[in-house]
Amino acid sequence: MDSEQIKQKALNLGFHKVGIAAIPDMQDNNQRLQAWLNQGYAADMAWMNHPKRQDIRQLMPEVQSVICVALNYYTPQQYPEEKEFAKISRYARGRDYHRVLHKKLKNFSDWLQQQKEGIQARYYADTGPIQDKVWAQQAGIGWIAKNSNVITREYGSWVFLGEILTNLTLTPDTPHTQHCGTCTRCIEACPTQAITQPFVVDANRCIAYHTIENRAEMLPETISKQLNGWVAGCDICQEVCPWNQRFAQETDVTEFQPYPENLAPKLTELAELSPTEWDQRFRASALRRIKPQMWRRNARANLEFGSKFQD
Repeated sequence: MDSEQIKQKALNLGFHKVGIAAIPDMQDNNQRLQAWLNQGYAADMAWMNHPKRQDIRQLMPEVQSVICVALNYYTPQQYPEEKEFAKISRYARGRDYHRVLHKKLKNFSDWLQQQKEGIQARYYADTGPIQDKVWAQQAGIGWIAKNSNVITREYGSWVFLGEILTNLTLTPDTPHTQHCGTCTRCIEACPTQAITQPFVVDANRCIAYHTIENRAEMLPETISKQLNGWVAGCDICQEVCPWNQRFAQETDVTEFQPYPENLAPKLTELAELSPTEWDQRFRASALRRIKPQMWRRNARANLEFGSKFQD
């Protein structure tokens, strides 16, 4: 099947970037992943140690190519500056990106399998043990930056990634080269020094990890006193990136436009969020991953430590 025809179909379905990766020797990438895991940098994210993550053939033994796609999610509304308001990461301010990506990927996979009998296609979007950033770089979508995000030339790092594994042997794109150069703005801007060295992020120090994934009753004080309003994720390392400052452009995906209640919620309201209010407020939202008690914890940490450490 023609690789260019497949890529054109992806663009017709609304994906902003598409590329194809062959199945290379992943030994170097796997060694880096294993070293990261061995240092405990995954914190409590045990799923990062899934054996299938290091061998894509365990996901699909017949795989010959990986079709990678990217979807721009940038919306220009800024985060609130006043201390009484909470900050929510851009990726989660609108409709749940899993739903948007899965719908497009399912349509893409169905179309692909209809082209010829025997074609296999299996899609992923942050939902399986696959090194999506590595594959995106292999497919020429962008490069893995020093803050571990994938940066594209056209949209910066404000992109969601998805993959389709297929048994088709397709013409691969050239893997993307690295373009961070000598810049260290993301490393310097991180208030908790979570980027321990270029390309290495320690989740134990990461505000995004603690506000979204940490299920503990209390956040570490080293994190709480640096939250500065963040209650759901953290975009600091993306905000300071020169590529993002120069190339970010508003998405044409209407579902990613922020819900009004996610632009400047009051910390005092989130600190008392009930399960019923949580259920109503975060329907069809990726923010459902943050459970009611976590919202209360994150907001209260901001209120407590914000008053202690404010200028």
